[in-house]
Amino acid sequence: MEEELKCPVCGSLFTDPIILPCSHNVCAGCARSIAVQTPDGETPPHAAATHGRLAASAGAPDYDYLDVDKMSTHSETDSGYGSYTPCAKSPNGVRVFPPPVLLAARHCSVTCPLCHRSVSLDERGLRAFPRNRLLEAVVARHRQGRARAVKCQLCDRNPPDATVTCEQCDVSYCNACQQRCHPARGPLAKHRLVPPAALAQQQQPAASSAGAANCTVNVAVATTARVPSTCVEHEAENYSAYCASCRTPVCYVCVEDGKHGKHDVKPLAVMWKQHKCQLSQALNGVSDKAKDAKEFLVQLKNLLQQIQENGVEFEACLVAQCDALIEALTRQKAKLLTKVTKEKESKLKTVRDQITHCTMKLRQTTGMMEYCLEVIKENDPSGFLLISDALIKRVQASQDQWVKGALEPKVCPEFALSINTDPLMQSILQLDFTQGKDTPAVPPAPLLQLEKCCMRNNSATLAWRITAVQALPVEGYILELDDGNGGQYREVYVGKETVCTVDGLHFNSSYNARVKAYNSIGVGAYSKTVVLKTSDVAWFTFDPTSAHRDIVLSNENQTVSCNSYDDRVVLGTAAFSKGVHYWELSVDRYDNHPDPAFGVARINTMKDMMLGKDDKAWAMYVDNNRSWFMHNNSHTNRAEGGITKGSTVGVLLDLTKHTLTFFINKEQHGPVAFENLEGVFMPAVSLNRNVQVTLITGLEVPKNIK
Repeated sequence: MEEELKCPVCGSLFTDPIILPCSHNVCAGCARSIAVQTPDGETPPHAAATHGRLAASAGAPDYDYLDVDKMSTHSETDSGYGSYTPCAKSPNGVRVFPPPVLLAARHCSVTCPLCHRSVSLDERGLRAFPRNRLLEAVVARHRQGRARAVKCQLCDRNPPDATVTCEQCDVSYCNACQQRCHPARGPLAKHRLVPPAALAQQQQPAASSAGAANCTVNVAVATTARVPSTCVEHEAENYSAYCASCRTPVCYVCVEDGKHGKHDVKPLAVMWKQHKCQLSQALNGVSDKAKDAKEFLVQLKNLLQQIQENGVEFEACLVAQCDALIEALTRQKAKLLTKVTKEKESKLKTVRDQITHCTMKLRQTTGMMEYCLEVIKENDPSGFLLISDALIKRVQASQDQWVKGALEPKVCPEFALSINTDPLMQSILQLDFTQGKDTPAVPPAPLLQLEKCCMRNNSATLAWRITAVQALPVEGYILELDDGNGGQYREVYVGKETVCTVDGLHFNSSYNARVKAYNSIGVGAYSKTVVLKTSDVAWFTFDPTSAHRDIVLSNENQTVSCNSYDDRVVLGTAAFSKGVHYWELSVDRYDNHPDPAFGVARINTMKDMMLGKDDKAWAMYVDNNRSWFMHNNSHTNRAEGGITKGSTVGVLLDLTKHTLTFFINKEQHGPVAFENLEGVFMPAVSLNRNVQVTLITGLEVPKNIK
């Protein structure tokens, strides 16, 4: 716990600690030493002269003075925070400056040595920061506990704490001195050794009424000496409430004068109990994790012993087998022993590293728990609430570090090595832990047959084969592709086939593909990587599987008509999620001035109504005189000009800019129709029996875009 009670600047136990706005604590004196002058102010002439005399009088300056011209201002300075780069020349990376008499308080700032957040000081200076009386009480108790420790009476310099005291000799010993000077044998065997604290309690005058009275008075004085915390803003008022919005105790004047008037203000005692309860609950979870960690350490230590025993046993067996093979095995024995030793050392190192890491985490967690338990014992609500939020977050973060798998060994005690002494003498010189030619092994890397691999539109077909016959048959293959941007590979096929077609790739993209084989022994190596390039532009047709039953497709699914007087929807076979794509629809028949719709849609758009009437389609519907854009049954941007037989309607889907634009007879029709398009879109058309259109794909993007 002692590490929790040390100032991050001076490294000593806290003295008059204050709470910075970031919830970290520093000594009041240390806060004065790390105060720096901000660029908004100038050092007074007399202060600069004193500063110069101090630097000149010291042969080697004790302070790392700040060049205000080199400090960078920050946009957050007005709100109390600014940017500040710590200096590596002073403890904890904090610049240490002359005493605050050399600096103007209103132009100073203090940088937290832990999180490096800077806060500007107002005219009150450091008095604006609340004093952490609760932390003071914990430090005082800790100092008293250290002072009561009994020291060894035989050690000359820096005597350590005594571990035992002899009742007969009345001398306290550390472990080393007790073994050397007071062994438990001979004439000293009948002496009684007790803990030092127990003897000290026995030597206290049990019947001294005066001493008891004095002790009572001292306790009373210590209890009554703790005065209620006063408000930082109104020093004459005590904290009486807690502002849940600002997360700080406040007095009644803070609430009345309007600063916290509209905030969520709650009774101090209620919030004190609530935060204590939250901290206690969080500590229960960390306590359980600490218990599991202790059990895990025992498991790791047992694992060390098992690895040692198994290693020794394996080495002995190996030596016996090698000796039985006489001189032929002698040259191989050293190599085999080296491999076993490396395996053992690797396992031992892994377990030792786990023990070191887990011990460090457990020590940190235990120290924090002890500190939090001391904090919970305090009865100062305002002081507790000043630090409770930060403590709760720390405890919860400590609990999160014990994630699943953190308390599991990384290695097993068994050695996955084997040796076979049955082969004939001529095989001895080739004896090794590696697999022999006749030993079943994982499949080799497959060979991609480039002459059979091909690309069509946004689909890729790959073929491969195994180059050598294996003792064990291949059970299957795993084909992997990256994301088209050089990212991580993902599995796209697992099975026994040696040919696979992958659909739905992005247009105008390059993919890396590789394949590997597996059998009952394991998974083999990857093949060489092949690069696949999809088409620059999209070639597609209408999709008969997703079309409404009244839709009629012809001309190899490139021409569409309808048997109904009602509008019916048909989608294209392509799906777009990125890139720029353009296609046209030629109007082959246009009777009685209907209003077909052209655009894009999700695959689950409604097929029995005009395109754009639901929220899954974006379209332009047009007649012989004018047009509208429509999405989710909302009609916008009426534009003059329509279509006739022989007209062409172009659709430009730009998923780089996330826009949709329409063209009639190669000219842009109206403004950009839709923006902020995200997701997967399919070409779509809705029409009735008075219209027939033909799809034209694989076109270049128009140049005349407004």
